[in-house]
Amino acid sequence: MQIYNSLTHTKEELIPNEPGKIKMYTCGPTVYHFAHIGNLRSYIMEDVLEKHLRFVGYDVLRVMNITDVGHLSSDGDTGEDKMLKGAKREKKSVLEIAKYYTDAFFEDCRKLGIKTPDIVQPATGCIAEYIAIVQKLIEKEFAYEAGGNIYFDTSKMESYYAFHNFEEEDLEVGVREGVEADTNKRNKADFVLWFTKSKFDDQELKWESPWGIGYPGWHIECSGISMKYCGEYLDIHCGGIDNAFPHHTNEIAQSEAYLGHKWCNYWFHVHHLNTAGGKMSKSKGEFLTVSLLEEKGYDPMVYRLFCLGSHYRKSLVFSFENLDNAAASYKKLVAKIAALLPERDGAVDKDAFDKHRADFCAALDNDLNTSLAVTALYDVLKAQTSAATKLALIAEFDKVLTLNLIAAAEKLQVESAADDGDEDTAWIREMIDARTAAKKAKNFAEADRIRDELAAKGVTLIDTREGTKFEIKA
Repeated sequence: MQIYNSLTHTKEELIPNEPGKIKMYTCGPTVYHFAHIGNLRSYIMEDVLEKHLRFVGYDVLRVMNITDVGHLSSDGDTGEDKMLKGAKREKKSVLEIAKYYTDAFFEDCRKLGIKTPDIVQPATGCIAEYIAIVQKLIEKEFAYEAGGNIYFDTSKMESYYAFHNFEEEDLEVGVREGVEADTNKRNKADFVLWFTKSKFDDQELKWESPWGIGYPGWHIECSGISMKYCGEYLDIHCGGIDNAFPHHTNEIAQSEAYLGHKWCNYWFHVHHLNTAGGKMSKSKGEFLTVSLLEEKGYDPMVYRLFCLGSHYRKSLVFSFENLDNAAASYKKLVAKIAALLPERDGAVDKDAFDKHRADFCAALDNDLNTSLAVTALYDVLKAQTSAATKLALIAEFDKVLTLNLIAAAEKLQVESAADDGDEDTAWIREMIDARTAAKKAKNFAEADRIRDELAAKGVTLIDTREGTKFEIKA
């Protein structure tokens, strides 16, 4: 497999530290609010990566953290803990907020077909590990105490800016507007490993440490959790592109200073989901969730298909028009698969199966090209082979794509069979199709006439983004 490595800015052959085994770490959510669909794009693409690695035979261990402490509202080690901010907003405890939004996150993942990682570790469960790392960094003179906090000294690194060729003076403090310099820092790129002097009196979660009562910085959490479960050598680290600096940069610095050797070989970064106004962000106060899409009539699988249609290293532009196109594509795809089901018990052509499976793998082996993988799925539907072969391939591909295709087709088949047995329902659907055709031809008078005819017979039409539905008055 060829994978783009954000660390080297090149596409490289994936060579694991241990033959046949992949250790993979994912930056998990900070559970102070619902995940928006931009956040979830990253988890969808990381899910496809993990499933493809398993599909081609790797033994994968995937670990993910849950940030329930230490993530401040600024990357410059200033501001309020996001968890405390969420607790204040909802007048609940931090632990209540963490539990509620962790559950909500995994429910969104379930709806989107995202597999739960093998190990999910809340940050609050590894305090001893963080303290041990910080102690060793102090002993090795990579860390220092100042103003009641423990800082990592970036000047001790030969090359701190792992993902960029920036000079220190070219970077704003914390890369965020409005961030004031921390006068305790020896260098403006230094970052907090452990807070012992809270910037707010009501910080709920604190622990005893050799430096006094305090809590971990955000960056140390991922290093500590990754090393606890994956050991000293990590194959793939995943996350959104906005985490490359400073979060992942700081992870590399502290991990390699602690270990004394290279830590992670491949960095997999998913690019932003943008709207007309720019990057989708919670800080703007308005963001789309999976539940909101469902309320608007969209199957979560439609959003997953929308994401798979674009390469993970390209920014994806969200609009409801684009999502409508994905909904129409998903509906047609399921209908084509449903048409194959009556012949599902036929013979599978092994040569055709192996050829199409190889094409599908080749697409994903090429830096996880999900768009080409979806094209390979359509190629199967157009292929000159048996329905049984096509269905076997679709089921095989869906182990990675996870679009719920066979189940959705079976559901459609059952619904169609029920409609076929009801002459009135069949007539209503014919009228709806005729109305849709009239609207498409801009013959709105005819479309209105059909609607009125149906209404006179007690049939109410409901136009949704996934098509026209109807209700019959008793």
